[in-house]
Order: sequence, then C-alpha cells, then structure tokens
Amino acid sequence: MAPTRTSLLGVLILLTGFLTTAGARPATALPDDLWFDRPAGATLTVQNGRFTDGLGREVVLRGYNVSGETKLAENKGLPFASVADAKKSATALRALGGGNTVRFLLSWAYAEPVRGQVDAAYLAAATGQIRAFLDAGIRVYPDFHQDLYSRHLFDPDSWYTGDGAPKWAVDAGDYPDEYCGICPFWGQNITQNEAVKQASYDFWHNEHGLQDAFLTTAQKTMAYVEQNLTDDQFGGVIGFDPYNEPHAGTYDSGQTSRTWEKNVLWPFYEKFRARMDAAGWQDKPAFVEPNLFWNANIDFQKQEGGLLDAGKLGPDYVFNTHFYDQKAISGIFMPGKAGDGQYATDFATVRDRAAAGGTAGIVSEFGHPLAGTVSDKAPTVLKAMYQALDSRVPGARWWSRPAQSGPVLSGSQWQWDIYNGRHRELMNGNPDKVLTHGDAWNDEDLSAVRLDDSGKAVLRQDARLLDRVYPSATAGSTVAFTYEDRSRDGSTTLTWNPVPDSLPRVKQLVGSGQYALLVWRSDGGSAPTELHLPASFPNSSTTVVSDLGTTAAPPSYTRTTPVAVANEPGGTGSRRLLLTAADSGTHYALVTNGATAPSAELLSAARTELANWAATKVS
Repeated sequence: MAPTRTSLLGVLILLTGFLTTAGARPATALPDDLWFDRPAGATLTVQNGRFTDGLGREVVLRGYNVSGETKLAENKGLPFASVADAKKSATALRALGGGNTVRFLLSWAYAEPVRGQVDAAYLAAATGQIRAFLDAGIRVYPDFHQDLYSRHLFDPDSWYTGDGAPKWAVDAGDYPDEYCGICPFWGQNITQNEAVKQASYDFWHNEHGLQDAFLTTAQKTMAYVEQNLTDDQFGGVIGFDPYNEPHAGTYDSGQTSRTWEKNVLWPFYEKFRARMDAAGWQDKPAFVEPNLFWNANIDFQKQEGGLLDAGKLGPDYVFNTHFYDQKAISGIFMPGKAGDGQYATDFATVRDRAAAGGTAGIVSEFGHPLAGTVSDKAPTVLKAMYQALDSRVPGARWWSRPAQSGPVLSGSQWQWDIYNGRHRELMNGNPDKVLTHGDAWNDEDLSAVRLDDSGKAVLRQDARLLDRVYPSATAGSTVAFTYEDRSRDGSTTLTWNPVPDSLPRVKQLVGSGQYALLVWRSDGGSAPTELHLPASFPNSSTTVVSDLGTTAAPPSYTRTTPVAVANEPGGTGSRRLLLTAADSGTHYALVTNGATAPSAELLSAARTELANWAATKVS
C-alpha cells in the first residue's frame, strides 16, 4: 500500500460532478494524549498478518457496531438523531463498554435516494457523527449495511423488513411480491424469499447498472469523509467494510458458493478496492466479508467459502467475518448453555483463514439475543465468544498450553444502540405498526446499552463481561493472552480459567478477582505495550506482577516507569496499563484486581512462580 495519502478530490469532481462541503478542521490533539499517541494513531495498516499502528505495534480492535438505528427510517438512515447523541454514545462506549473501535453503519438508500444524486446533507450528518467517535479516541471503520437487500422489497403489512438499497434500485427490477412462507427467523428470507433472492442476484450481476451505481456512491462517500476530517481524524478511520453479509441470492446453473465467491464476489471487492484508492483511502484496507454462510455452525446452513480462491489477500484487505451461534439462537439445536471453550474451534477457523490469506482477521459481528426464549443463554454465549477472541485455547487448558494461544482476535459486538426500547419506527412505513421495543427491527434485541429515564447511557449486560482487559497495542508480538472476567450468569459467577494449584501464590494474589495475563516478545522500541483497564480495575486495587516489575496501585506513566497507568486518549476517563520493555526479549505481565495492598513478600513470590511458569511453558 502507498506510504502516503494523496487526495484525488479534484479528479473525482471532474468525473462525477459531486462537490463536498467546507474543508477539514485544523488538527488538534485529543485530551489525555501522550507522546506516542499521535504517531500511533497516524494510520493503521496490516503487516505480517496483524493490525499495526504508526509505531509498528500490534493492535487489537475491540468494540461494537454503531448502530442498528441505521437500518431504521426514524433517524433517516443515521445511527443517531444528533451529533450530541453520538458524543454521548461514544463516551459511554469507551467508558462503560471498553471499546476502542466501532463499525459505523451507513445506508445506501439514504446516501443516494435519487439515482445518480448523492445526498450531501446525509454525508455531512454521518461524517459529523463519525467525528464524535474519533474525537473520543475511538477508531472507526464504516460499513455500507444491508439485510434482505432493501426495506422497499417488503409490503407495509409484512412480518419482516430489510435495509440497504434505495427505492429506485428496487423499482428497476420486476420482483415478485415478497413472501417467506413458514419463517420463524428473519434470516430465512435470504434463501426462501424470491423477491430478496432475485434482487440480490441482480445486484451481483450488475443488472440495471445497480452495482456500478453503488460503487460510484461508495466512492463519493469515501471522498467526502476524507475531505471533511482532519488528517489526524482521518488517521483514526481504519478502513471500509464494502458490503454486509454478501450472498448470491440465487446461484447460476453449475455455480457453487465457492465459485460464486471466486468469480462474482471477489471481482466486486477488487472494484471496491480501486474506488477506495481513487477516493484517497489507498493507505487503508478493505474489510472484506466472505459468503455469510461459510462458517455457519448448523450443517444444513453451511456453504463452502471463506475466500478460499482469492489467493493472498495481503495488506490491502482484511479477512472480515461474522459469527452467531445459530444452534443457541434456534432454541432447538443447543438445549443447554455455552461452556468453556465452546467456540474455540469456530474462532480458530477465522484465525486460520486470515493467516492463509496473509492478513489480519476480525469478527465484525457477534452477539446473542437479550430478550425472548433463548435470552437465558446470552451470558454464557457472549463469555465464550470473548474467550475465543482472546485465545484459541479453552480456559481449562490455557495455563498448560499458553504457547498455543494464537493471536488475539479483533471483534465488534452487535450492537451499541442507545435508543434500545425507545424507538418509534413505522415498520415498512406503516403507521399502524409503530415499533418501540428492543432494536425495532425484525424483533431483534441485542443492544448492550440503553438510556435510562434520566437520559444516561447504562449497560444492559454485565459490565464484567463487556468492559474487558485486552492488549490494545503490543510493542512486539503477542505470544499468549487470557482474561478471566468472572462475569455472571444470573447470580452465578462464571470462572472458566482459574489459576492452577501449581501456582499457589499467584492464586492467592488473584483470589476471587478478575485477572489477565499477557506474554509478549518485545521489539525493544520506546513506545509501551498497552492494555485496556476496565472500570472494575480502580488504581487502588490494581496489582501488576511482571518481569518488568511488581506494583500495587501502579504509578502514573513516565518514559522511565516500566509499569504504569494513564488515561486513554479522548477524555472519556477510560484507563490503560502501560508496560515499557527496553529490550527485545520475552516478557509477561499479570494484572489483577483480586488483592488490596498485597505484601511485598506475596508479590515477590508470585513473580517467582510466574517466571518459572513462563520459562517452562513459553518457548
């Protein structure tokens, strides 16, 4: 990828006749920036199969999708009613949810409501809301979202709705009346609703010039965002997800899901990549998704894919996939709850496909319903998913096999919608079907957040599950990582990775508290390794045991302090642990909130145990 970013706006204006609004604001530092934050945030690229910041550190992206509100008409295809609401949401996402990244949903229908005419007001509003997250220190990757192709395929009295394509795109085709038959789950429309199937087919085959129109609108959108953010802000925009959950609709005669990916989907991504380059996004990867059924965990849904025939994706692309436990959601195929290591194999497959493609991987959607008949599974399902993002080794085996842990996967939970339960959506424009409950879309209810009666953002899930320790930036490469969040299933505390009895002093130090353990090989640089510290780790009860030093209540960061704490950029009050290793050796750090004012003797004994463990278990 090109080492510098060159604006092609002038060429773009000549080609398309599209004019942006006023220019970018002058660059300003974020609150709580430290000396390494601006160079680190200058760009995010893919190197050696990992996300890498401007200082060469290995980066993990964690956060949420913002937001399913884009699927609705009530805020005209925007995640928020105002920039003020976007700022409120961003602050809460950082401070309560522990996120450093959002997948920011955009709507083709609202970006191009009239064919060939991009709505500059929509792009301005969307860019203003994106800026609210960037200014809170949160990285952003936009996504042109679609589900079931378009809401304009559905009748006013339909059981279901869609989102994505504008009305003119639907009017261009002669599609049958939508009907899904006996479909208890909205996703069945993808393969059973002839209107959805034929419209999707037409898009992928560029009937009526639909795909060309979409690509042109995407290019104009990206050019607008590039021109209306400062360079520092644009550095926080890390790439673009071209198309949500792609599916053929209908396969041609003799075509398979795999050949469709090779001959139809991948050429589309190459075209989108060229549009990114032309819009000034040449330093940023495309977050490309395979056929959405490639890693389904129900056998009759699974389809071969995973971009197997795309060759080496390389740094221009990120392997981007979704994962929902359809067995658990069905209420039939998984009668019990999730357990330790439940998704280790599923997420290992994502790691392996990304590695085979020579690029980084991300699970850009995962989640589970928080209301309805299967909502009781949510605490264990989500814990198991986060566990699988952290490591490919189940908790019961982690301490004995840390070197098999693998890279820490990036992920964006579905979803972060502050309006959850407070919507006023006219389903398919029907004034007699006003939806207010849940996510107000196809009976979904997955938002991790809501507003209370005072207008304050509050979590709907256990904070110990959502606000997690994770290595947001590693100066070198991660060897092993685990986090025991001690999240709850009702009144039961879930402990899937207890400290083994073979480490009695470490076990004593951790007690019943939360803990994380990172092992990494340092690159010897001066910038520190960073771990996000949840709100459950106040400084007074945070203890760190590392070969770099031991400390209870770590001091504030300085360049000469190897173990320290500081606020994360953005002024949200979120905090980070900073570990500075001056050499290029292998290091470890345990961070726990299980002890208050532990003795020097206990810290020393725990350090000795961890040093012996690392020497034995980590090569």
